[in-house]
Amino acid sequence: MSRTLRAFMVLFVLASCGGGNGYGTAPRNLDHACAILDERPEYARAFRATERKWGVPANVLMATIYQESKFISDARTPFRWTLGVIPTGRVSSAYGYSQALDGTWEEYQRETGRFGARRTDIGDATDFMGWYMAKSNQSLGIPLTDARNQYLAYHDGRTGFARGSYNSKPWLLRVADSVEVRSQTYRAQLGTCSLGRGLI
Repeated sequence: MSRTLRAFMVLFVLASCGGGNGYGTAPRNLDHACAILDERPEYARAFRATERKWGVPANVLMATIYQESKFISDARTPFRWTLGVIPTGRVSSAYGYSQALDGTWEEYQRETGRFGARRTDIGDATDFMGWYMAKSNQSLGIPLTDARNQYLAYHDGRTGFARGSYNSKPWLLRVADSVEVRSQTYRAQLGTCSLGRGLI
């Protein structure tokens, strides 16, 4: 067996083993908060820590993650294409559970000192979201329980939100409404299971 073929086989085996603990994959049932937590109990720990530190409720975090990444830890934006066949980079640098942009993630790391934080780690991603939403609460007065307006500020940035940029984007307003509905649905569901009751 050639050295190249052997190296390829080793890489293939390592890649196929790399999906442990659901890395890169979403929980099976994203429509029920308790099913998500039952499958991924580490999420409950992350949501609890973020709520204690930043005050953002678990249902708001969960609804935002659902909208941004569908709970896929290494989610990325799609590629841009030239002539329909040549990839020219991704639509944006958004990455991970929270779809944090490179620049915003670096700002978070500088301000919090969490230089080892990773966007593919649920605890780090929710801490980032808590940090961002707490700043939106401080600077824009958006309640931490207001999933709709927190999402608008999260998507368009605080400066864009302050300018009302979302008002010219009917599609974004519809998305924000759906985030609010999902947040309230998740909140009601969390009250029906032991892991969830610890979060509301």
